[in-house]
Amino acid sequence: MALPLAPPLSPQLARSRSSLPSGADWAFEPKFDGFRALVFVDGDAVEILSRGGRPLERYFPELSFPAGRYVVDGEIVIDDAHGGQDFDLLSQRIHPAASRIEKLSLETPAHFIAFDLLADGDELLLERPFEQRREALVALAQRLGGETPLDPTPLVRTAEEAEPWLRTAEGVIAKELAAPYRPGDRAGMAKIKRVRTIDAVLVGWRPGKEPETVGSLILGLYDDDGRLRVVGHTSGLKAAERRELVGRLAPYESGERGSADPSRWKNDKDLEWVGLRPELVVEVSFDHVAGGRIRHGARLRRWRDDKPPAECLLAQLDEA
Repeated sequence: MALPLAPPLSPQLARSRSSLPSGADWAFEPKFDGFRALVFVDGDAVEILSRGGRPLERYFPELSFPAGRYVVDGEIVIDDAHGGQDFDLLSQRIHPAASRIEKLSLETPAHFIAFDLLADGDELLLERPFEQRREALVALAQRLGGETPLDPTPLVRTAEEAEPWLRTAEGVIAKELAAPYRPGDRAGMAKIKRVRTIDAVLVGWRPGKEPETVGSLILGLYDDDGRLRVVGHTSGLKAAERRELVGRLAPYESGERGSADPSRWKNDKDLEWVGLRPELVVEVSFDHVAGGRIRHGARLRRWRDDKPPAECLLAQLDEA
């Protein structure tokens, strides 16, 4: 490829913040739950690289880009039925069998959302402020058009306009209008994650690394048929909590124990677990859901002695 910017290249990253920044120096985009990707287009030739530099073209044969000469930063996503993204379906694409990939590409097609323009023709744009790069991205998308146009992400200029994304999207990405593009650096960008809460039943616990401590709590919710389904686990328990919880949970142990991990998010490990009778309820906070499960560890917020376990329904994951 004869582009002014060539792989390998790391995308610019974002620092975590707990709230939206204010002021006229920022622009705001929705945060998506997908695979970050850098796309290099030279004529009809296309290279799609993951954040870690891994080629992605074979896993997403349905993705196409208008012919031209440009480098664009963005995200590969698969939409779900609720207006969000389904990361579980996206993860299924990283599969060794071409026939399986082709089948999924037809059943659950992915698409690419463009965030930033890094090169246009022979012009390298990394040192330009984001505001100018955004204008160039929109202009390129309009210029190329075609049956498979570039799809720039929505963008607003005030925190008030971005606020709804903290309730309906995966969160917000805030970008400094004057910031250049710094590959691999956490500068000029901030991410504010959507925080959700639910009430869940404790169905078990896992021992911690230290003897006589609780490492994490296993969470369950009741589905429409009254079955208690494991939906995730807690993380980030304080040292004092880890020790205190062993005694607190002992009266509720069901007698079931095992070494297989009930969480498919860590299916490469075998972890010991201790079963609990479904009598204890906790409120937890979390940020990501995929395939009816909490993708990352939830945070314990409080114990809900006032909440009947039967009212902890799986539908909360759609409502949170």
